[in-house]
Amino acid sequence: MSGHGAPAAGAVPGAGDLRVAIIAAQWHTEVMNGLVAGAQRAVADSAVRDVQLLRVPGAFELSVAAARVAPHVDVVVALGVVIRGGTPHFEYVCDAATSGLTQVSVRTGVPVGFGLLTCDDDAQALDRAGLADSKEDKGYEAAQAALATAVTLQAYPRI
Repeated sequence: MSGHGAPAAGAVPGAGDLRVAIIAAQWHTEVMNGLVAGAQRAVADSAVRDVQLLRVPGAFELSVAAARVAPHVDVVVALGVVIRGGTPHFEYVCDAATSGLTQVSVRTGVPVGFGLLTCDDDAQALDRAGLADSKEDKGYEAAQAALATAVTLQAYPRI
C-alpha cells in the first residue's frame, strides 16, 4: 500500500461552508459503498453542510458529471473503481477518467478529489475501500484532499 506519508485523517478547518458534490460510480457495489461512506465521513468531520451525492453508471461517466456539476459547487469528489481484466478496456477507462477529471479541475478551478481506484483485482480494491477490514480509506482521503485544496484556494477567484 502507498498510504505511507499520507496526511492524518481529520477535519479540514474552514471547510464548513463549502458546497460539495460527491459523484460515485455504481459498479462494484461493496467497494463503492465503502468509498462513498468514507467521503461522507470526511465532509461530516469538516462540518460541511451542503453535500450532494450523485450516482453515475461507471468510472467513464465521472468526468461528464463532474464537468456539469463543477460550476455549481466548490468541491467535487469523484469516486469509482476499475478492476483490470483481460482486455485493454482497463487502460482506456482509467486514462479517460483520469484525463477527464484533471481537465475539469484545471478548466473550472474547482478541486476534484480523485477517488478512482485502479486495481489489479478485487482484493486490492477492497483493501482501499475504507471498509472494516480495509487497510486504506481512499474515499475519505479523496474528499479530505479536495476540501483542503478548496480551503487553500478560497482567497483566489475561480478562473
